[in-house]
Amino acid sequence: MSEDNILTPHGWIRGRLVHHEGKVSAVEGVLCDPADNDLPYLLPGFIDLHVHGGGGKDIMEGRSAFETITRTHVRFGTTSLLATTMTAPVEEISRVLGELGQFCENRPAGSARVLGVHLEGPYINPGKLGAQPNFAHTALMAEVEEYLRLAPIRVITIAPEIAGHDGLIRALSQRGVRMQIGHTLGSYEEGVAALAAGATSFTHLYNAMSPLHHREPGIVGAALAHATYAELIPDLLHVHPGAMRVALRSIPCLYCVTDSTAAAGMPDGEYKLGSHTVTKCLGGVRLADGTLAGSTLTMDQALRNLVKIGLPINEASQRLSQFPADYLGLEQRGRLQPGSFADCVRLDRSLHLTDVMVEGETIDFKNA
Repeated sequence: MSEDNILTPHGWIRGRLVHHEGKVSAVEGVLCDPADNDLPYLLPGFIDLHVHGGGGKDIMEGRSAFETITRTHVRFGTTSLLATTMTAPVEEISRVLGELGQFCENRPAGSARVLGVHLEGPYINPGKLGAQPNFAHTALMAEVEEYLRLAPIRVITIAPEIAGHDGLIRALSQRGVRMQIGHTLGSYEEGVAALAAGATSFTHLYNAMSPLHHREPGIVGAALAHATYAELIPDLLHVHPGAMRVALRSIPCLYCVTDSTAAAGMPDGEYKLGSHTVTKCLGGVRLADGTLAGSTLTMDQALRNLVKIGLPINEASQRLSQFPADYLGLEQRGRLQPGSFADCVRLDRSLHLTDVMVEGETIDFKNA
């Protein structure tokens, strides 16, 4: 087996990765500096905690869409992900969650692993919908309990300023659900209070939240001043590179997501995003009124974008793999070391994918 520059928690190793029954059994080699050779890079597989769709399919379409979406994203190096719902009527969310609960139990060959669900709405502020359909409502614990019975919900996006949501944040965070602040008109003070109640991250930082002003810092200010974790969409369209740098300096474990839609991996045209029709053109996805509606970003391009704005490859990788794994408490993902899942991506020196492995399975994405 040929050698690689393997990124491990202890630094770069020039050598080879050995795996058995889906897990890394050894990383053999010596510490190195990749600048001293021209070998490929072997990085932990990308973990995307915000995926609405891909390959022309949307999560809200249900069971028939899931395999297409996971097969699409694995082609771009995403080895595991959170299936992300849209704001919708209760019965529609329940249907999709029931089907996702079954799908999460087994990973089809040639697909990324679905780690669970990111419930993005309906517990958001109707005044800050962004591209979410207008089915927002106040969270009720009985409703959330039913959703939790249907599927492994790992993350819930919530607007903390809505009456009653502080209690829900406290109760659900104590049960291990990651409560994220997003789609919100909340104040800085309400953001800080939500963090104190147990909220742990911010959904697509800067987008669909009250902005930073020097006399009214808003939710963005609360994140920059106090957050350990936050999502960011690094497509260079949702967030200016300068604002990305601010977040990278302020939030220690900032991690990147795609917020990808059905348009990811597809040509320009019209696609579904929940109950909306969106248009892909000029590298973005928008509603008819021009509102950004998710993205067409893939995680391999996210890596290249982070490097483009100045991050070293190891740090860019951390924000696409290790930090999202750490955020969910997944010690066996997001890093290449003995005992971890054999999830990895090989990239050439121009940072383009050549190979993908999920839980020890080599993905034949080039002929997909």
